[in-house]
Amino acid sequence: MRTPVTIIGAGLGGLTLARVLHVHGIPVTVYEAESSPTARTQGGMLDIHDYNGQLALKATGLMDEFHAIVIEGRQAMRLVEQDGTVLHEMADDSTGGRPEVQRGELRRILLDSLPADTVRWGHKVSGARALGEGRHEVTFADGGNVVTRLLVGADGAWSRVRPLLSDATPEYVGTSFVETYLFDADTRHTGTAKTVGGGSMIAPSPGKEIFAHRESGDTLHAYVALSRPRDWFAAIDFTDASATAARIAREFDGWAPELTALITDADTAPVLRPHYALPAEHRWARVPGVPLLGDAAHLAAPNGEGANLAMLDGAELGRALAASPEDIEAALAEHEQAMFARSTEAVTFEGTEVVQGIDSEDNTPRAMLKMITEQAQ
Repeated sequence: MRTPVTIIGAGLGGLTLARVLHVHGIPVTVYEAESSPTARTQGGMLDIHDYNGQLALKATGLMDEFHAIVIEGRQAMRLVEQDGTVLHEMADDSTGGRPEVQRGELRRILLDSLPADTVRWGHKVSGARALGEGRHEVTFADGGNVVTRLLVGADGAWSRVRPLLSDATPEYVGTSFVETYLFDADTRHTGTAKTVGGGSMIAPSPGKEIFAHRESGDTLHAYVALSRPRDWFAAIDFTDASATAARIAREFDGWAPELTALITDADTAPVLRPHYALPAEHRWARVPGVPLLGDAAHLAAPNGEGANLAMLDGAELGRALAASPEDIEAALAEHEQAMFARSTEAVTFEGTEVVQGIDSEDNTPRAMLKMITEQAQ
């Protein structure tokens, strides 16, 4: 295949695609809005699943590099009651199919595997349009542009490529995370560190929950989930960190201080992460030369699958293009049909199918434990 591939977005999906194309000798250029690989932090821990994310990494030929960044012990998981009681714990015995890595480290090994000029940093896309005869033009905020016959939208929730295919736009799903970090937790936040344990901890309840993960060293990364409308969060001044923490903590009055400390004792200002999603059955008619992958194609509320699916999308698209060098449209059609099917499959949690959302009356530690036990049997 001689047609160069233009990828918009240097996230995990776009970089996985770029790596697979590079392995197969297909020329590729990635355009990324961020000014450099270190322009911002890259998020927290990711569990890379053996049924999707790891399959994608095998296609990249980077499994040794992946195993080198796995943080041992982080697959451990605790279910915790509101009073801090550990109801159930699943140990990390190194046999699970979801090893944990830092997102930034995973992105780094993908970037390091590509020729230095593959990613063009500081190229924020302002729009894309069809030129006819299968060509598309991408314009950048700095006034530059590029014309391509194969344009891949790997540019996330607010994709600038998606409008070439679909009128769908993400909508707020009614829940948000408030994100915090606690550093040096084993010495400075001892009680909370003991409650979280060595891996992840979830304290669920109807309409709200606290999830925390031990990252590299003794850093605790917390996601405080609340089912509230956007206006509720808009009434909070997130520029005032202490007032914000106090306001969010009031939603958990009566909970154990070891849990609420993940909000009130945070070493970073609380950050709001509202959840948006595309329609579950998001589909489009085939447009020559323009595929989507990852959140640009099937954005969903956080469920543990987003990064894994984006990487598998990228790997499968790369392999399809390599396998059909003389019929790119057949490769794109194959990619889309497989991706559409994947994006609607049931989400699982530690090997059990998730059957309730945060607003469910069954979003409790005991109901979750019952679900896990029944599935195991």
